[in-house]
Amino acid sequence: MMQFLIITSLEDKASMNIRDKFLRSKSYTFNEIELMWHDNPIYKLKSYSLERKKNNFLDKNQVYLGLTRESLIFLNDLKLKKQGIDPDLLIFASRHASQTARPAFLSHITGNWGENADFGGNPYDLSHASALLLKAGFLSLVEQTELLNLTNFSLDIEVTHHGPTILEKPLIFMELGSSKEEWGVNNAGEVVANAIINGIIKYLEFKKDKTQKIGVGFGGMHYAPQFKKLIINKNVAVSFICPKYHIQDLNKEMIEQMINKNLEMVDYFIIDWKGTNSADKKHLIPLLEEFDIPIKKVKDF
Repeated sequence: MMQFLIITSLEDKASMNIRDKFLRSKSYTFNEIELMWHDNPIYKLKSYSLERKKNNFLDKNQVYLGLTRESLIFLNDLKLKKQGIDPDLLIFASRHASQTARPAFLSHITGNWGENADFGGNPYDLSHASALLLKAGFLSLVEQTELLNLTNFSLDIEVTHHGPTILEKPLIFMELGSSKEEWGVNNAGEVVANAIINGIIKYLEFKKDKTQKIGVGFGGMHYAPQFKKLIINKNVAVSFICPKYHIQDLNKEMIEQMINKNLEMVDYFIIDWKGTNSADKKHLIPLLEEFDIPIKKVKDF
Protein backbone atom coordinates (compact mmCIF):
# COMPACT_ATOMS: atom_id res chain seq x y z
CA MET A 1 0.00 0.00 0.00
CA MET A 2 1.20 3.51 -0.80
CA GLN A 3 0.11 6.82 0.69
CA PHE A 4 0.00 10.09 -1.24
CA LEU A 5 -0.42 13.55 0.32
CA ILE A 6 -1.67 16.41 -1.85
CA ILE A 7 -0.63 19.72 -0.30
CA THR A 8 -2.56 22.97 -0.78
CA SER A 9 -2.02 26.42 0.74
CA LEU A 10 -4.34 29.16 1.93
CA GLU A 11 -1.88 31.81 0.74
CA ASP A 12 -1.97 30.55 -2.86
CA LYS A 13 -4.97 31.51 -5.04
CA ALA A 14 -4.34 28.80 -7.63
CA SER A 15 -3.81 26.18 -4.94
CA MET A 16 -7.16 27.05 -3.35
CA ASN A 17 -8.83 26.91 -6.77
CA ILE A 18 -7.44 23.40 -7.29
CA ARG A 19 -8.46 22.40 -3.74
CA ASP A 20 -11.99 23.60 -4.39
CA LYS A 21 -12.19 21.29 -7.42
CA PHE A 22 -11.02 18.34 -5.32
CA LEU A 23 -13.82 18.96 -2.81
CA ARG A 24 -16.59 19.75 -5.32
CA SER A 25 -15.82 17.21 -8.04
CA LYS A 26 -18.57 14.91 -9.29
CA SER A 27 -15.92 12.41 -10.40
CA TYR A 28 -14.37 11.68 -7.02
CA THR A 29 -15.13 12.27 -3.34
CA PHE A 30 -12.85 13.48 -0.56
CA ASN A 31 -14.27 13.05 2.95
CA GLU A 32 -13.05 14.87 6.04
CA ILE A 33 -11.44 12.53 8.57
CA GLU A 34 -10.55 13.02 12.23
CA LEU A 35 -6.88 13.71 11.65
CA MET A 36 -5.52 17.28 11.59
CA TRP A 37 -2.52 18.67 9.71
CA HIS A 38 -1.12 22.19 10.14
CA ASP A 39 -4.21 22.93 12.29
CA ASN A 40 -6.57 22.02 9.45
CA PRO A 41 -8.66 18.87 8.86
CA ILE A 42 -7.27 16.21 6.56
CA TYR A 43 -9.48 14.87 3.77
CA LYS A 44 -9.20 11.35 2.33
CA LEU A 45 -10.15 10.19 -1.16
CA LYS A 46 -13.08 7.81 -0.74
CA SER A 47 -14.46 7.21 -4.24
CA TYR A 48 -13.36 7.78 -7.79
CA SER A 49 -14.94 7.53 -11.23
CA LEU A 50 -12.61 9.31 -13.65
CA GLU A 51 -11.62 7.61 -16.88
CA ARG A 52 -8.43 6.09 -15.44
CA LYS A 53 -10.21 4.02 -12.78
CA LYS A 54 -8.11 0.89 -12.31
CA ASN A 55 -8.89 -2.22 -10.26
CA ASN A 56 -10.16 -0.52 -7.13
CA PHE A 57 -6.84 1.22 -6.51
CA LEU A 58 -8.31 2.85 -3.38
CA ASP A 59 -8.47 -0.59 -1.76
CA LYS A 60 -4.69 -0.74 -1.98
CA ASN A 61 -3.61 2.90 -1.72
CA GLN A 62 -4.53 6.02 0.20
CA VAL A 63 -4.75 9.61 -1.06
CA TYR A 64 -4.93 12.49 1.43
CA LEU A 65 -5.59 16.20 0.94
CA GLY A 66 -3.90 18.62 3.32
CA LEU A 67 -4.08 22.39 3.84
CA THR A 68 -1.47 24.73 5.28
CA ARG A 69 -1.22 28.48 5.86
CA GLU A 70 2.45 28.41 4.91
CA SER A 71 3.86 29.28 1.52
CA LEU A 72 4.38 26.05 -0.39
CA ILE A 73 7.94 26.84 -1.43
CA PHE A 74 8.90 27.56 2.19
CA LEU A 75 7.20 24.51 3.71
CA ASN A 76 10.04 22.93 5.69
CA ASP A 77 8.19 20.81 8.26
CA LEU A 78 5.51 18.30 7.36
CA LYS A 79 4.47 17.90 11.03
CA LEU A 80 3.22 14.41 10.34
CA LYS A 81 4.77 12.33 13.12
CA LYS A 82 1.68 12.51 15.35
CA GLN A 83 -0.96 12.60 12.63
CA GLY A 84 -1.35 8.91 11.82
CA ILE A 85 -0.34 9.16 8.18
CA ASP A 86 3.05 8.58 6.63
CA PRO A 87 2.93 9.53 2.93
CA ASP A 88 5.32 7.96 0.48
CA LEU A 89 4.98 10.81 -2.04
CA LEU A 90 4.00 14.49 -1.91
CA ILE A 91 2.20 16.47 -4.60
CA PHE A 92 2.12 20.26 -4.23
CA ALA A 93 -0.83 21.94 -5.97
CA SER A 94 0.57 25.40 -6.67
CA ARG A 95 0.40 28.61 -8.63
CA HIS A 96 3.02 29.52 -11.20
CA ALA A 97 4.04 33.11 -11.92
CA SER A 98 6.02 34.43 -14.86
CA GLN A 99 6.73 37.79 -16.47
CA THR A 100 5.04 36.68 -19.67
CA ALA A 101 1.89 35.75 -17.71
CA ARG A 102 0.99 33.17 -20.35
CA PRO A 103 -1.71 30.63 -19.47
CA ALA A 104 0.14 27.43 -18.59
CA PHE A 105 0.13 24.11 -16.80
CA LEU A 106 3.50 23.02 -15.48
CA SER A 107 5.26 20.37 -13.42
CA HIS A 108 8.75 20.09 -11.97
CA ILE A 109 11.05 18.91 -9.17
CA THR A 110 12.43 21.32 -6.56
CA GLY A 111 15.97 22.23 -5.57
CA ASN A 112 18.67 24.91 -5.64
CA TRP A 113 21.77 24.49 -7.80
CA GLY A 114 23.67 27.43 -6.36
CA GLU A 115 23.99 29.83 -3.44
CA ASN A 116 20.70 31.61 -4.07
CA ALA A 117 17.89 30.16 -1.97
CA ASP A 118 15.61 33.22 -1.95
CA PHE A 119 12.66 31.10 -3.06
CA GLY A 120 12.84 28.40 -0.42
CA GLY A 121 15.05 25.47 0.40
CA ASN A 122 18.76 25.50 1.15
CA PRO A 123 21.68 26.49 -1.11
CA TYR A 124 23.18 23.66 -3.13
CA ASP A 125 20.41 21.32 -2.01
CA LEU A 126 17.94 19.18 -3.94
CA SER A 127 14.64 17.75 -2.76
CA HIS A 128 13.87 14.06 -2.82
CA ALA A 129 12.28 13.22 -6.16
CA SER A 130 10.57 10.60 -8.30
CA ALA A 131 11.08 10.64 -12.07
CA LEU A 132 8.07 8.35 -12.51
CA LEU A 133 5.78 10.66 -10.52
CA LEU A 134 6.90 13.70 -12.53
CA LYS A 135 6.25 11.91 -15.82
CA ALA A 136 2.89 10.57 -14.64
CA GLY A 137 1.77 13.99 -13.46
CA PHE A 138 2.85 15.78 -16.60
CA LEU A 139 1.29 13.25 -18.99
CA SER A 140 -1.93 13.54 -17.01
CA LEU A 141 -1.81 17.34 -17.43
CA VAL A 142 -1.53 16.78 -21.18
CA GLU A 143 -4.52 14.43 -21.16
CA GLN A 144 -6.74 16.64 -19.02
CA THR A 145 -5.92 19.78 -21.02
CA GLU A 146 -7.22 18.02 -24.13
CA LEU A 147 -10.28 16.56 -22.39
CA LEU A 148 -11.36 19.93 -20.98
CA ASN A 149 -10.41 21.78 -24.18
CA LEU A 150 -8.04 24.28 -22.59
CA THR A 151 -5.62 24.16 -25.49
CA ASN A 152 -4.82 27.87 -25.11
CA PHE A 153 -2.76 26.85 -22.05
CA SER A 154 0.82 25.83 -22.74
CA LEU A 155 2.20 22.66 -21.15
CA ASP A 156 5.69 22.83 -19.72
CA ILE A 157 8.27 20.83 -17.84
CA GLU A 158 10.42 23.23 -15.83
CA VAL A 159 13.98 22.65 -14.71
CA THR A 160 14.64 21.99 -11.05
CA HIS A 161 14.25 25.20 -9.03
CA HIS A 162 13.06 26.76 -5.72
CA GLY A 163 12.14 25.07 -2.44
CA PRO A 164 11.35 23.12 -0.42
CA THR A 165 14.45 20.96 -0.34
CA ILE A 166 14.67 19.46 3.17
CA LEU A 167 11.49 17.38 3.31
CA GLU A 168 12.32 13.68 3.59
CA LYS A 169 9.70 12.63 1.03
CA PRO A 170 9.88 12.63 -2.78
CA LEU A 171 7.78 15.46 -4.18
CA ILE A 172 6.62 17.20 -7.32
CA PHE A 173 4.95 20.54 -8.00
CA MET A 174 1.87 20.63 -10.24
CA GLU A 175 1.23 24.25 -11.20
CA LEU A 176 -1.41 26.53 -12.69
CA GLY A 177 -0.06 29.70 -14.25
CA SER A 178 0.86 32.27 -14.87
CA SER A 179 -1.08 35.30 -13.57
CA LYS A 180 -3.86 36.12 -11.12
CA GLU A 181 -6.36 35.82 -13.93
CA GLU A 182 -5.48 32.18 -14.69
CA TRP A 183 -5.11 31.21 -11.03
CA GLY A 184 -8.86 31.60 -10.57
CA VAL A 185 -10.10 29.95 -13.78
CA ASN A 186 -12.44 27.12 -12.75
CA ASN A 187 -11.74 24.81 -15.68
CA ALA A 188 -8.00 25.30 -15.22
CA GLY A 189 -8.26 24.32 -11.56
CA GLU A 190 -10.19 21.24 -12.64
CA VAL A 191 -7.46 20.28 -15.12
CA VAL A 192 -4.80 20.28 -12.40
CA ALA A 193 -7.00 18.53 -9.83
CA ASN A 194 -7.97 15.78 -12.26
CA ALA A 195 -4.37 15.46 -13.46
CA ILE A 196 -3.14 14.96 -9.90
CA ILE A 197 -5.61 12.13 -9.25
CA ASN A 198 -4.99 10.52 -12.65
CA GLY A 199 -1.26 11.08 -12.23
CA ILE A 200 -1.26 9.04 -9.03
CA ILE A 201 -2.84 6.10 -10.86
CA LYS A 202 -0.54 6.49 -13.84
CA TYR A 203 2.44 6.52 -11.44
CA LEU A 204 1.27 3.21 -9.98
CA GLU A 205 0.97 1.79 -13.50
CA PHE A 206 4.51 2.90 -14.37
CA LYS A 207 5.80 1.45 -11.11
CA LYS A 208 4.16 -1.88 -11.87
CA ASP A 209 5.00 -2.30 -15.56
CA LYS A 210 8.67 -1.23 -15.22
CA THR A 211 8.91 -0.04 -18.84
CA GLN A 212 10.36 3.39 -18.15
CA LYS A 213 14.06 4.19 -18.17
CA ILE A 214 15.11 6.78 -15.59
CA GLY A 215 17.27 9.80 -16.29
CA VAL A 216 18.53 13.04 -14.82
CA GLY A 217 19.01 15.94 -17.20
CA PHE A 218 21.51 18.67 -18.02
CA GLY A 219 21.33 21.70 -20.30
CA GLY A 220 18.74 23.95 -21.87
CA MET A 221 16.88 26.89 -20.41
CA HIS A 222 14.23 27.22 -17.68
CA TYR A 223 11.46 25.71 -19.74
CA ALA A 224 12.89 22.43 -20.96
CA PRO A 225 11.32 21.66 -24.36
CA GLN A 226 13.79 18.94 -25.29
CA PHE A 227 13.18 17.07 -22.06
CA LYS A 228 9.44 17.62 -22.44
CA LYS A 229 9.51 15.95 -25.87
CA LEU A 230 11.57 13.10 -24.45
CA ILE A 231 9.15 12.53 -21.57
CA ILE A 232 6.09 12.64 -23.85
CA ASN A 233 7.40 10.57 -26.75
CA LYS A 234 9.77 7.98 -25.28
CA ASN A 235 9.76 5.44 -22.45
CA VAL A 236 11.97 7.74 -20.43
CA ALA A 237 11.19 9.51 -17.16
CA VAL A 238 13.38 12.40 -16.00
CA SER A 239 13.51 13.89 -12.52
CA PHE A 240 16.16 16.54 -11.83
CA ILE A 241 17.07 18.87 -14.70
CA CYS A 242 20.02 21.23 -14.26
CA PRO A 243 19.75 24.12 -16.76
CA LYS A 244 22.76 25.34 -18.71
CA TYR A 245 23.11 28.50 -16.59
CA HIS A 246 23.83 26.35 -13.50
CA ILE A 247 26.14 23.73 -15.01
CA GLN A 248 29.21 25.62 -13.77
CA ASP A 249 27.78 25.29 -10.23
CA LEU A 250 27.81 21.51 -10.44
CA ASN A 251 30.31 19.43 -8.51
CA LYS A 252 30.55 15.77 -7.58
CA GLU A 253 28.41 16.24 -4.49
CA MET A 254 25.55 17.78 -6.48
CA ILE A 255 25.66 14.92 -8.99
CA GLU A 256 25.53 12.48 -6.08
CA GLN A 257 22.41 14.25 -4.81
CA MET A 258 20.79 13.87 -8.24
CA ILE A 259 21.42 10.14 -8.04
CA ASN A 260 20.81 9.41 -4.37
CA LYS A 261 17.75 11.63 -3.88
CA ASN A 262 15.93 10.07 -6.81
CA LEU A 263 13.49 7.40 -5.68
CA GLU A 264 14.24 5.23 -8.71
CA MET A 265 17.65 3.97 -9.79
CA VAL A 266 19.12 6.29 -12.43
CA ASP A 267 19.80 4.61 -15.78
CA TYR A 268 21.21 7.58 -17.71
CA PHE A 269 22.74 11.02 -17.51
CA ILE A 270 20.94 12.85 -20.34
CA ILE A 271 22.35 16.00 -21.95
CA ASP A 272 20.52 18.54 -24.09
CA TRP A 273 23.58 18.77 -26.32
CA LYS A 274 22.56 21.82 -28.33
CA GLY A 275 21.40 23.50 -25.13
CA THR A 276 24.87 23.23 -23.56
CA ASN A 277 27.85 25.29 -24.74
CA SER A 278 31.38 23.99 -25.12
CA ALA A 279 32.68 25.49 -21.87
CA ASP A 280 29.84 23.88 -19.94
CA LYS A 281 30.43 20.52 -21.63
CA LYS A 282 34.09 20.78 -20.67
CA HIS A 283 33.05 21.23 -17.03
CA LEU A 284 30.19 18.70 -17.06
CA ILE A 285 31.48 15.63 -18.92
CA PRO A 286 34.46 14.89 -16.61
CA LEU A 287 32.13 15.15 -13.62
CA LEU A 288 29.67 12.67 -15.09
CA GLU A 289 32.45 10.29 -16.12
CA GLU A 290 33.30 9.79 -12.43
CA PHE A 291 30.09 7.75 -12.12
CA ASP A 292 29.27 4.37 -13.60
CA ILE A 293 26.16 5.68 -15.39
CA PRO A 294 25.89 5.94 -19.19
CA ILE A 295 25.86 9.44 -20.72
CA LYS A 296 23.39 10.00 -23.54
CA LYS A 297 22.19 12.94 -25.61
CA VAL A 298 18.48 13.71 -25.77
CA LYS A 299 18.51 13.02 -29.51
CA ASP A 300 19.95 9.52 -28.93
CA PHE A 301 16.62 8.17 -27.67
